Amino acid sequence: MKLTKVRVQNYRSVEDSEEFEIGNLTCLVGKNEAGKTALLSALRALRPSKSQAFDIDETIDYPRRFATRFEDRHADGTAEVIRTGWKLDPPDIAAVEQRFGSGVLKGDTFQVHYGFRYEDENRIWEIQVDEAKCLEHMVGKHALDATERNVLHGVSTGSGASAALSKLAERTPKQEALYQDLKKIRGQSFTLGTIDILSARQPRFFFTSHFERMSGMVALNKLQQDRQHNRVEVGDKIFLSFLEYAGTTLEELVEADRREALKAKCEAASNEITEEIFQFWSQNNALEVVIEIDTGKPSDPAPYDSGTVADIRIRNTNHKATLPLSERSAGFVWFFSFLAQFKQLKKTESNAIILLDEPGLTLHGKAQGDLLRYIVERLLPDHQVIFTTHSPFMVPMDRLADVRIVEDVISFNSKTGRPDIKGTKVRSDVMEVSDDTLFPLQGALGYEVTQSMFIGANTWLVEGPSDILYLQVLSQALRKRGREGMDKRWTLCPSGGIDKIAPFVRLFGSNRIHVAVLSDVANADKKKIEAVKRAQILRAGRFFTVADFVGQNEADVEDLIDAELFTQILNGAYKPPAGKEVTKEGLQAAAETERIVKKAEALFKLMPPGVPEFDHFAPARWLLENPQVLDGDSAPVAATLERAERVFQAFNALLI
Repeated sequence: MKLTKVRVQNYRSVEDSEEFEIGNLTCLVGKNEAGKTALLSALRALRPSKSQAFDIDETIDYPRRFATRFEDRHADGTAEVIRTGWKLDPPDIAAVEQRFGSGVLKGDTFQVHYGFRYEDENRIWEIQVDEAKCLEHMVGKHALDATERNVLHGVSTGSGASAALSKLAERTPKQEALYQDLKKIRGQSFTLGTIDILSARQPRFFFTSHFERMSGMVALNKLQQDRQHNRVEVGDKIFLSFLEYAGTTLEELVEADRREALKAKCEAASNEITEEIFQFWSQNNALEVVIEIDTGKPSDPAPYDSGTVADIRIRNTNHKATLPLSERSAGFVWFFSFLAQFKQLKKTESNAIILLDEPGLTLHGKAQGDLLRYIVERLLPDHQVIFTTHSPFMVPMDRLADVRIVEDVISFNSKTGRPDIKGTKVRSDVMEVSDDTLFPLQGALGYEVTQSMFIGANTWLVEGPSDILYLQVLSQALRKRGREGMDKRWTLCPSGGIDKIAPFVRLFGSNRIHVAVLSDVANADKKKIEAVKRAQILRAGRFFTVADFVGQNEADVEDLIDAELFTQILNGAYKPPAGKEVTKEGLQAAAETERIVKKAEALFKLMPPGVPEFDHFAPARWLLENPQVLDGDSAPVAATLERAERVFQAFNALLI
């Protein structure tokens, strides 16, 4: 069966979360103190894992600001905390029908809820069962004949049938068999019997948070005492889970004569977990987990100065050194601890819904991505997973429908200015929440856009958007003539200038992306360009300037265009008044520079006030809208296309 809906009320900061849907993966995104942990805790209390005793406590968990008004707010004396909706799978339905007959369930969904002051701390099930069909199946199962059935005339429930049979002075063998069968059902109620069948199949909730890490050193004798007094700390509980997964027990470690054999079991378990970590851990693959079991030394601090002590250490094979688990990367320790818990969970409670509170909070952003991949690839095939986060790197951008926004909603009365506290709300509509709450989603989306919107496997960096337009139009003109244009494998991307090229390549160049650069060049930029080349962040021969193709010392993409053709483009884009049109001679004389854009800037400063100042984009846009100017066979067009083709030939040759 699958959890499909959740609603939390009257719990800590959650007055009413409102109902929200749950899928195979559900990511609860919100800022600190929004109530994300409270949501998981309330859900966990419905049916906690066998190894994690947990329940709600009215004194601690009921919203404090209403603590003195419990009876006023809850007329029936109970306060619902958690209400869940579930959908049955075919095996669940089959299990019920095997006991009570085909078609006895009136639907494949049901609800379970729980809260403060529920009678005997019962979880209340709301499920529709056709009791009459169940009874008919039971009667048919025991093959009662028409005479034997007469006592059940007008009876349609299990309890009614049991009562009718109990009043008989003498029951036939078939009636007795039916009577005894009915007595096996709780309360002789087919609804309760169905609940008992499904309750045994209902998943439990396994909870872990980023605070839960395995103890690095454990005094085994003290741990025995702590367990006897039910005061085992979280880190030691994880160590016990690890021992169980390894196939040994605390008692075996303490009492064993052949400790080496037990140590071997622990190391085998460590190796298996570590190997699985490194399928997803991209930060450092030179780490190993080592278990050392020895007798406490008198000079060590208590309680490690006597008895048997287990020391869990991390070996760095690069540095040939080991350090205590507690002194290693918090992220790696958490990942190892989580897998130790999860591995044991798979052995004892494979039917579990996993609740992760801020998983991987101490991990590097890339390692958080690895953890998210682990959740999707390893956990989701067998478990539903609900996790909270405020990290952009833990937002599953390819599964945004699984993201829920969590916000502690507070509005202010327009008249009094006092806060109107609504409490924690869960929404799937991101348009209704604050910018702070949306930050992780915005960050994830921004990262995704930078990774994919303009970036391709083969990325051609230019300085700005106008360069992209020029190159695209020139490529189309060449292709129309059957000549070589830009290969379709190239993705053009604006870098924003020479200063941003190096950071861009460092950011994306290692992400299996092949980068090549076409840069404008001015005398002032030449040292920067040489610095980029010396830094070797680009493969040799993948950095070009426009000057390399036009026979100039300084050049921009516009210098690929013949001066006479560029004059035509300028007049078309800006439409100067009569007598002020741009001429080739006037453009060439406007400034003492090789760069045609600098000549245009200078010339347009002398234009009448009604003519806009020159900018890079307007001529490029005009050319995009009027590509027919490149259709002729004039000398300026031929010269322009010749230069452009040399550029495309050089860059296409770089493709792998």
